[in-house]
Amino acid sequence: MSHYDFVVIGAGVVGASVAHHLAALGAKSVLVLEQGTIGAGTTSQSSGLLRTHYSVRQNVELARASWWAFNNFAEYVGDEEASCGLVKCGYMICAPEGDKLEPLGASLRAQQDMGIEVQLLSRDEAGERMPIARFDDAALIGFEPEAGFADAYLVATSFARSARKRGVKIMENTRVTGVIRDGHRITGVETTAGTFSCGTLVSTQNIWTPELAGWIGVTLPVKPERHTVLALECEAEYTFAMPAFKDLASPGMLYYRSYGGKQMLVSEGVVGETLNAPETEQGDISLDYVAEVGAQVAERFPAYETAGLASSWTGVYDVTPDWNPVLGPVADIEGLTVGFGFSGHGFKLSPGVGKLLAQHALGLPTDVSLAPYALSRFESGALLVGKYGSGAVS
Repeated sequence: MSHYDFVVIGAGVVGASVAHHLAALGAKSVLVLEQGTIGAGTTSQSSGLLRTHYSVRQNVELARASWWAFNNFAEYVGDEEASCGLVKCGYMICAPEGDKLEPLGASLRAQQDMGIEVQLLSRDEAGERMPIARFDDAALIGFEPEAGFADAYLVATSFARSARKRGVKIMENTRVTGVIRDGHRITGVETTAGTFSCGTLVSTQNIWTPELAGWIGVTLPVKPERHTVLALECEAEYTFAMPAFKDLASPGMLYYRSYGGKQMLVSEGVVGETLNAPETEQGDISLDYVAEVGAQVAERFPAYETAGLASSWTGVYDVTPDWNPVLGPVADIEGLTVGFGFSGHGFKLSPGVGKLLAQHALGLPTDVSLAPYALSRFESGALLVGKYGSGAVS
């Protein structure tokens, strides 16, 4: 039986980040086990938005911890050829009069109090940055100039390459089938490629986290939820110079970004379709759904009333009851660190979260406290509930 000090389950963007940070922090014996290929699961379905705007203050801290990495990615991973595909177009968010107005104001003030550059725009100023949109209903508009979007697959594969250069072994197409325990301590894993013993296990199993729950006999509240992304095309170009945009006025609390050329990427920020089992296969997208979202798009972007559907896909979130992740230990299980339930935030937070989980696994102080993200919050009631409602910008 081969032994590793650290075994990481999952080579999506979070698992690859954990592997990079373990090695960068000095771990010499690390194995990553991935049932498919690096970054090819839910990571490959990400829309790639990057922002520090959240209505949960702790998430702002996690996002800020990741922002330097995205802005200085080649230096961060120690590879001059590495790129995260960053497009720094800014992030705009607006709310009309009503129940979203006060929460948006409070979130923007919290960002400013934390030293994050956030501007309040007039309708005319918003129109200058996004000339294809109308803002006559906007009562409050925030703008984060340092935000934008990047490529989640590039980030995952770059973290993995960095980890390998530092001596990490990554085994693809290797499925973990169970854990080995000595009382309350995890001492190894069983896989389709044999058995490996370990000092510490780090699980970043995403929508497959219920498998871990079954192996250790602890309830881990997470469910897979499918969301649809559309790429629409019309003559009114959504250029890379225009900001990513969150529309709290739309029924679906839509988010948008440029998709290159004459295309915009758009998706809903509300609760999606709960799946009975974890899967990443593409789901059906009805024409009625496309028409429903298209009508909301046209309210904000009038020229898109005649837009065509260029492409579409579905992605799956690992969703917890409060739409925020669980990070750190699990109950009285020793030798286990988990990161799951990112609920659509995983890519944005991946550099910072990967470092925090690596620090925890190594027994080091973490840069940001993991206490708010403890599994026990679901029993204590100390939930991290976003101010805009389930499925939105937590």
